[in-house]
Amino acid sequence: MDLSFTKEEEAFRQEVRDFLKDNLPQDVADKVRKGVEIGKEDTLRWHKILFEKGWVAQTWPEEYGGTGWSPVQRHIFEEECCRAYAPRQVPFGLAMLGPVLQKFGNQAQKDHYLPRILSGEDWWCQGYSEPGAGSDLASLKTRAVREGDEYVINGQKTWTTLGQYADHIFCLVRTKSEGKPQEGISFILVDLDTPGIEMRPIKLIEGGFEVNEVFFTDVRVPAENLVGEENQGWTIAKYLLTHERTNIAGVGFSQRALDDLKILARKVKRNGKPLAENPLFAARMAEVEIDLEAMKITNLRMLFQAQSQGAPGPETSILKIKGTVIRQALNDLARRALGPAAAPFPSEMLEGNVALVPEEAATNAAQYFNNRKLSIFGGSNEIQRNILSKAMLEL
Repeated sequence: MDLSFTKEEEAFRQEVRDFLKDNLPQDVADKVRKGVEIGKEDTLRWHKILFEKGWVAQTWPEEYGGTGWSPVQRHIFEEECCRAYAPRQVPFGLAMLGPVLQKFGNQAQKDHYLPRILSGEDWWCQGYSEPGAGSDLASLKTRAVREGDEYVINGQKTWTTLGQYADHIFCLVRTKSEGKPQEGISFILVDLDTPGIEMRPIKLIEGGFEVNEVFFTDVRVPAENLVGEENQGWTIAKYLLTHERTNIAGVGFSQRALDDLKILARKVKRNGKPLAENPLFAARMAEVEIDLEAMKITNLRMLFQAQSQGAPGPETSILKIKGTVIRQALNDLARRALGPAAAPFPSEMLEGNVALVPEEAATNAAQYFNNRKLSIFGGSNEIQRNILSKAMLEL
């Protein structure tokens, strides 16, 4: 397959670059470049700019208000957004729930929720993982019992990313105990203002509060919020996770991190020479760059497959594994390049000599620690290897 870009695709790349140059707020780009946390206000600010342009839903078909872009166009758009330090779009509504509703939702659900996801009026979070049910998601225990025209939900979800900003959550709940665990799961939409819901923040190792645990106590949800058939949730969950794992690959983010690492390696000196000229460090950078180039090609192949078949298959686990390993490797190389300055509190270690600390050191520790999660969420890499061995290698 020829993976070189056509003249039309390169023209599209230039169009994206021009748009980013003219419309991406500089203060937001500066925050992303410095590793400063992007809050709800800035996230929605960028969302609305893309919405007004008609570019907010790059993976959606035009009939639902999406761009209708080809896989290559989506790849180019992500690459250029990363290069310009645009904030990452929150995936839960656009990249996860949107495709689910388009495939499994009824017409009323599509008419109500899809326009609100596009406009940014609704902020969704994901209610999948539970204590004791992370990668082994089928063992989830949060229960939904049908009572007339309502489901009554009791249980707990955890690692709910950006739940503190959300007003809605899509959940996997147990609606049947008999038979295989996968056969008793349903997919339901919940308004977070519903009585009986408590959101508690979880402090992460780098000091941030981007994840939460959610408690449901006799939460009454209209039965019309059920997506698809009752006990069809496992099928829906697998469909959603293939989109999530493709998204997790983060090719553009890895490319940006590699570009930043090369700049850092030219700036930092060891024994009077730039670190980029150190044979061992240069070899490590080259190894990661080769892996990244291979992943780019694999990612494009899978995007083409998704375009023709409607959803990628279990091979998205390859992207999840390699994408997260590459991003962590880049974080580790940046940490090695910075040396002692990569410590969480470099100014204290250096007794206030902040001028000796490269600008990149300010957030390196936080990024390094935060990105340890990449190989765990969305299905741990160990579980993804099992999926590949069973589904593709038939072992």
